[in-house]
Amino acid sequence: MWIDTHCHLDAAEFDADRDAVIARAKAAGVTRIVIPAVDVHNLDAVRLLAIEHGFSYALGIHPLCVMRAAEGDLARLAEALETHHADPRLVAVGEIGLDFFVDGLDPGVQQHFYVEQLKLAKRAGLPVLLHVRRSADKLLAGLRRVDFPHGGIAHAFNGSEQQAQAFVELGFKLGFGGTLTFERALQIRRIAASVADDVPVLETDAPDIPPHWLYKTAAQREAEPGQARNESAELPRIAASLAELRGWTVAETARITSANARAVLPRLR
Repeated sequence: MWIDTHCHLDAAEFDADRDAVIARAKAAGVTRIVIPAVDVHNLDAVRLLAIEHGFSYALGIHPLCVMRAAEGDLARLAEALETHHADPRLVAVGEIGLDFFVDGLDPGVQQHFYVEQLKLAKRAGLPVLLHVRRSADKLLAGLRRVDFPHGGIAHAFNGSEQQAQAFVELGFKLGFGGTLTFERALQIRRIAASVADDVPVLETDAPDIPPHWLYKTAAQREAEPGQARNESAELPRIAASLAELRGWTVAETARITSANARAVLPRLR
C-alpha cells in the first residue's frame, strides 16, 4: 500500500478524466491520497472529493493564494476546521507556508497568513502541510514563535541538511516526490538518502512536480505546449528512486513511508 501525502486531485487539470486518474492510482496500489486545499474557495471541493473516493483532505490557504485572500477568509477557515473537526478524513491544516521564489508576493502578508494558520492548526490539534520554497528558515521561525506542537510534513522539501534536521527536531517528516528522480538534484537526493528511516514520506504534488520520465524540456514544451501532468499512479515508480537511494527494497519503502505518514498524520490510521 502506498500513501500519496500531497495531491491536488481537485485541480482543473484533472477535470476531464479525474475518475480514470483515481482508478489508475488505485490500480498502482496508491490506496490513500491526501488532498490539500489552497484557498477558501475549494475547502468544500477537497472535502467532498475525499469523501466520495475514500481519501483524506487538509484545509488551508496556500501562500500563492494569500494575495487575493481577505482577513475574513481566516474566519471561514476557522469555521470549516471547527465544523469538520470530528471528520476522520480531515488530517491536517494545509497547504500553508511561505514562498520566496515567486515574484510579486508580499512577504508580510504571507507571514501573517502563515502564522495565523499555524495558530488555527494548534487550536484544532492538527498537524500542518507546509509549502517550503526558499523559505525554510522563516517557516522554522514561525513554528518556534507559535510553539507549534503537532508537527506535520515539509512538503516538497528542498532546503539544506541543517534545515532538514531542524524540521525533524520539531516533529516534521520530509516530503519527497518527483524531484528526487532527477540525477542532477544532488542535494535533495543526498538528504533523501541520509535522513533517519522515520523521516521520509512520499508525495506527488500532482498535477505538478513531474518525475524525470514525464518532464518536458523547454524545446519539448515549444513543440507541444503545456507541462507534463503528474498523477498519483506515478508514486510507486517515484518510490523506486527513493528505494535505490536508501538501499531499501520497494516493499520496505512502501511499509516505512506509509508508517511515517500515519505517524505524522495520525488520522490516516
